[in-house]
Amino acid sequence: MNRPADPRTALPSITALLDAAAHDPRFAHFARAEVTDALRAAVEMERGRRRDAAAAPETDRDALLRQALEGLGRSRRERLSPVINATGIVLHTGLGRAPLAPAAIAAAAAAGGYCNLEFDLESGDRGDRTAQVERLLVRLTGCEAALVVNNNAAATLLVLAGLAAGREAVISRGQLIEIGGAFRLPDVMACSGCVMREIGTTNKTRLADYAEAVSDRTALLLHVHPSNYRIEGFTESPDTAALVALARRVRSQRAGQAGGDDAPFVYDDLGSGALFDDPLWRMASEPTVADSLAAGADLVSFSGDKLLGGPQAGIILGRRDALGRLRRHPLARAMRIDKLTAAALQATLELYLDPPRAMEEIPALRLLHQPPTQLMERAGRLIELLRTALPEEIFEPRASESFAGGGALPAWPIATGVAAWRLGPRRSAAEVSRALRIGTPAVVARIADNEILFDLRTIDDAELERIAAAARRAVDQPK
Repeated sequence: MNRPADPRTALPSITALLDAAAHDPRFAHFARAEVTDALRAAVEMERGRRRDAAAAPETDRDALLRQALEGLGRSRRERLSPVINATGIVLHTGLGRAPLAPAAIAAAAAAGGYCNLEFDLESGDRGDRTAQVERLLVRLTGCEAALVVNNNAAATLLVLAGLAAGREAVISRGQLIEIGGAFRLPDVMACSGCVMREIGTTNKTRLADYAEAVSDRTALLLHVHPSNYRIEGFTESPDTAALVALARRVRSQRAGQAGGDDAPFVYDDLGSGALFDDPLWRMASEPTVADSLAAGADLVSFSGDKLLGGPQAGIILGRRDALGRLRRHPLARAMRIDKLTAAALQATLELYLDPPRAMEEIPALRLLHQPPTQLMERAGRLIELLRTALPEEIFEPRASESFAGGGALPAWPIATGVAAWRLGPRRSAAEVSRALRIGTPAVVARIADNEILFDLRTIDDAELERIAAAARRAVDQPK
């Protein structure tokens, strides 16, 4: 008795499929190893589908090639690649936070080859990779010294480990924040080896709470800016200046004691990195680096890729003696920045030497300060292009609100202008949004009430026509 043929044996060989792909221009931009893996995955998927089939369906080589192409497309989309940010969120963490200034991009590209990263061209001796960056920070802020690590979480960990390991760091319960990726400040403090001393309550912590907590074991008074949320209403919390005054009184008392030291230090973890005063920061109650240093904080840290508008980095400013201790800590080497970050950060800081130029050339600053009237005018231009590309669809300009993102200026909506695409009942916003995201270029927009919103705050003029073309492709794409 003849058994029915196994449907899985009817599939073409990988060799035959590779030969077909070699003559198919759709595979021309992929490496042979990538194509081989994608074809094997497609064949394996098809084998699984046929495992329980009663009879072998007709083998379709083209279908396997299409599956392989889809797999290759998914793999390519997982790689770092440019996107059009149409969300209006300037510091979008998922999309890379602050876009770099052209000068920073050029500097990073120039540093991609050999460069004088740790080489003094004048003397021929070994140099310091962040010396110029730190000189710029000192010049711009007036602090005694500066140190740069790879992000602000690293800066916090280094300060705690370098100055408070084995001793207490006093912090208000209202400032025990959770940062991105579910990392919590109490966990960072535990990792540093310091002893967390919680005081006060979520909504109210008084200066007296700090004073009562200070002892010979106190190394730090920690003040953390809750950069991704706000507590409003029945609240109280001493500012940095009040903590500085308390720390100075304690240090003065200890000065005459045997074994007395210069602790407790006041450490202000600002997070967002608003370097100088600005009306927008003031309206949003965003503390600035200048304010913290003027208040007398011994140490201040913040991110390089938020309101500063540079690459990812953790910047620590403050007292020379405290920074010296951090610089000698083993973690400082583990957290150091690479040459591309150093070059991009240096170029960004150099722009700050001319504030009007910084406001114009650093994208994060320029985008956040665009007037709503200008954005509404540009929304109208985008809608004209969209209506030309999709005359059967409904588009309208609309005033809206968006946020800075990246944990900066929380709970502070910023007026903006959007091009709203109203979708009919036969098409969902989720489907169209996905089609926009997986296209070339990838366009990431907002969704609200079955509408696609293109927020002009983060859309460049050169991207308007590309968005219209992407919308056309999204509609034409088969479901």
